[in-house]
Amino acid sequence: MAKYELIIKGGTVVDPSQSIHERQDVAFSYGKVAAVEPDISDNLANEIVDATDAIVTPGLVDLHVHVYWGVGHYGIEADPTQVAKGVTTAVDAGSAGAWTFPAFRRYVMERSATRLYALLNISSMGMISPKIGELEDLRWADVEDATSVGRANPDHILGIKVRLSQPLTANHDVDSLKRAIEAAEELGKFVMIHVGNSFTPMHELVRMLRPGDVVTHAYHGSAHGAMDDSGRIYDGIVEAQKRGVVFDIGHGRGSFSFASAEKALAQNFLPDNISSDLHIYNIEGPVHDQLSTLSKFLHLGLSLDEVIRLSTSATAKTMGHADEIGTLKPGAEGDATVMRVSEGKFTFVDSLDATVEGSRKLEHVATIRGGKLYKPYLW
Repeated sequence: MAKYELIIKGGTVVDPSQSIHERQDVAFSYGKVAAVEPDISDNLANEIVDATDAIVTPGLVDLHVHVYWGVGHYGIEADPTQVAKGVTTAVDAGSAGAWTFPAFRRYVMERSATRLYALLNISSMGMISPKIGELEDLRWADVEDATSVGRANPDHILGIKVRLSQPLTANHDVDSLKRAIEAAEELGKFVMIHVGNSFTPMHELVRMLRPGDVVTHAYHGSAHGAMDDSGRIYDGIVEAQKRGVVFDIGHGRGSFSFASAEKALAQNFLPDNISSDLHIYNIEGPVHDQLSTLSKFLHLGLSLDEVIRLSTSATAKTMGHADEIGTLKPGAEGDATVMRVSEGKFTFVDSLDATVEGSRKLEHVATIRGGKLYKPYLW
């Protein structure tokens, strides 16, 4: 009987959680990482994945997706868009509310090869229709409903999601956020706030957040963002990040601007996490997948190691699962992503349809999830 079920051979391992960037083999046994060593014999495994000239990272983690297909109007199918595209763990960010979460758990989370977690929408209905703002009526922001479902699903629900754009909350974004924080505090979880065209400016909203809470769409190009009219990052944004508020990208269809990103990075306002906000309205562009989102940050000047960190170990830490995912330490979940850094001419598009020409792009080769090989899927 072979010692390992699978070995990834010949690749360059990039694992920021262990400060590794060197040629190593990675072995998996019983669904876990078993060894990371310079040369593990082929004879010790049932299956070999050739990663020559490729990069091997911990399984990518995407903090913001929408995979409640058939119920949430943003929903896409999980496995063809996640594990088959290099993402081993994903967080559905608010597609389900208290009324709709039980079915999401049974019919999506428990039936997917992708490891899925959820942020429960403070709106009990969740994100079911583009014709209804889920917080137009504050009666839908039911703290009791949210905490009841959160207590019943502690291993599946990481926190509370609240979307604070004007079409969704009218002028009561602050009250909506207060209710989200109240529910999160009762559950001992974090809050993720969606910002962009909010009634209340972003730099005022973040004053209410606690260390560990998340702001998604940090580089959006809409009104009431992280910068004033002159392009300067508000002091309140800088202070929030210093006290532990997590600023996430959440690219999406309307929430990432190259111009905003360039101005923010020039002022050393770096993201704490890179996520795609992948959903039905952007999967055919401009987002496509998580690797395309990470490629844009390579173009913006972040190093490969930093880009990988912001979608592996940093994300796992935000989620409270740093010892389990986002790392290739022996004993961790047996998840890895094999990718290539392709060189050439690539056009990248942001959420405002602005384009830039890049010279490097991360391309998916294979995914290992729980020690099992998943090959690329062409959407």
